[in-house]
Amino acid sequence: MDTESPSRISTLKYALGPGLIMAAAAVGVSHLVQSTRAGAEYGFALVWAVILANIFKYPFLEYGPRYAVIAQESMIEGYKKLGSWAFWIFVIFTVGTMFTVQAAVTIVTASLAAELTGIVLSPLIWSAIILGICILILAAGQYSALDSAIKMIMVVLTISTLIAILVAFFNTGGTPKPPSPSIWTVSGVSFLIALMGWMPIPIDGAAWHSLWSLERMKQTGKRPSLKDCLTDFNIGYIGAGLLALCFLTLGALIMFGSGEVFAGSGGAFSKQLVSIYTSTLGDWAYIIIIVCAFTTMFRTTLTVTDAYPRVSRQILSNISSSFDAGSKKTYQYFIISISIVSLIVLYLAGSRFTFMVDLATTLSFLTAPVLAFINYRLVMSKHFPDEHRPPTWLRILSWCGILFLTGFALVYAYWIISF
Repeated sequence: MDTESPSRISTLKYALGPGLIMAAAAVGVSHLVQSTRAGAEYGFALVWAVILANIFKYPFLEYGPRYAVIAQESMIEGYKKLGSWAFWIFVIFTVGTMFTVQAAVTIVTASLAAELTGIVLSPLIWSAIILGICILILAAGQYSALDSAIKMIMVVLTISTLIAILVAFFNTGGTPKPPSPSIWTVSGVSFLIALMGWMPIPIDGAAWHSLWSLERMKQTGKRPSLKDCLTDFNIGYIGAGLLALCFLTLGALIMFGSGEVFAGSGGAFSKQLVSIYTSTLGDWAYIIIIVCAFTTMFRTTLTVTDAYPRVSRQILSNISSSFDAGSKKTYQYFIISISIVSLIVLYLAGSRFTFMVDLATTLSFLTAPVLAFINYRLVMSKHFPDEHRPPTWLRILSWCGILFLTGFALVYAYWIISF
């Protein structure tokens, strides 16, 4: 027993990283914005949606590190082996959503930057500045330094959130709250789908995770065990899920029933988000919270800015052998071009902050059932070793998840068409 523990710890350190990157990416729009809005507008009525979304998406995101460490290739390469239909569906869905996703996370970060600095610029200019900084960091290879710093920021934000919840509970826990409004309206169902769309992260994140896992193996020169990779994944995934419930609780305790609703503009939203903390912790907490919130969202934006060029480069290398999947030049080209198109999307959307966020999260949810099915087929295909396929409980959960995601996508379509 004593001889095995050090061995496990020494091997686990080579696997740790991709799961934490995923968690840091998750604790962004889906948590700071959507979870807090859910609590503020519906109280605790949507706790079930947050929990079920995390449970039913679990298998399809877990298949990212599972496939990468065993097959020693990205899921994108796996989609190509699975069949042209799977590969091209992924390509279409990725191209169809990535600019909106990039735009959504950037506009949230930009609004927090404006609140932090006090510099009054248009949301579009702030977004261009944020993306420009991300491009410079990734091009200069300083991603690892920021990755180390964000861990401390995440700890501070988590502790601050837990303290704020405790204070809010003792201050407002006994205050009568009005009944939660019905979620079963056109606007309610639309928000429900948007909430679950990125809860805790889009299913596209499985392909991102597979690329990060391969990059981690390249960095360390070690191939970790499947058990270690899944431990890394579970730490990040469970932590992100619990934090989502914390943000929902904070919104429910402080804002629900107060008569105040979240604003549609980014600047006003940022002020309201920070005021949730300062109203419980005191004005002294302002600078800590705004720095943590901005850094968390900046980390999400940086992660997305890094992920889509990696995915696009991998897609091109599978379409044509003339493209090098490891080409730094191609990676840099995609960083710049995707950022420019995302800024165009923001320009066309104007100042409609919550519209941009809801559009991105809704698109992610509507594509989720198909991507979930493809991910399941991939780890159950002949290209994947029998002994490393998902256990029975995970297969059952996969089918339940596909039914859940498909069912709510159909409910959304029904409500939009009927009403």
